[in-house]
Amino acid sequence: MAEAGRLPAADVGEMARGGPIQDSGWEHFPHGADIGVRGFGASLEAAFEQAALALAAIVSAAPVAATTAIPIMCEAPDDELLLVEWLDAIIYEMATRQMLFGRFAVTIRGRRLYGTAWGESVDPRHKPACEPKAATLTELKVARDPVGQWSAACVVDV
Repeated sequence: MAEAGRLPAADVGEMARGGPIQDSGWEHFPHGADIGVRGFGASLEAAFEQAALALAAIVSAAPVAATTAIPIMCEAPDDELLLVEWLDAIIYEMATRQMLFGRFAVTIRGRRLYGTAWGESVDPRHKPACEPKAATLTELKVARDPVGQWSAACVVDV
């Protein structure tokens, strides 16, 4: 990892999108015994999708087939708490369904998030590294920068 836990742009892009980053991507950042996830993109929805990919990459770096679609709906009073609800819903679905996800789609209407996670059942080739327990309020931030790019980040308890 590069300084401050940020992966070089080419590496982040290769893991997140199969090539160099253009408008969106994700990264991990260190935080004690836990790990931070950050997604960024041209829209709030894209940043949430990328944060979900960062969460999934905590579990396994192996490719995940998008064979099964799982609908997810959550709501919260603001964008930051909506990110926590979204990531927690993904963690719940991974744990209860024994699945890993490799693709996400998000639509946000008001305070509600309608998402889909695509993935497959965990198998030995995935070599899961850890099981995330919960998204936390630590370093929670959802914001749009001056050039219009969104970022969505928090620390995940592992």
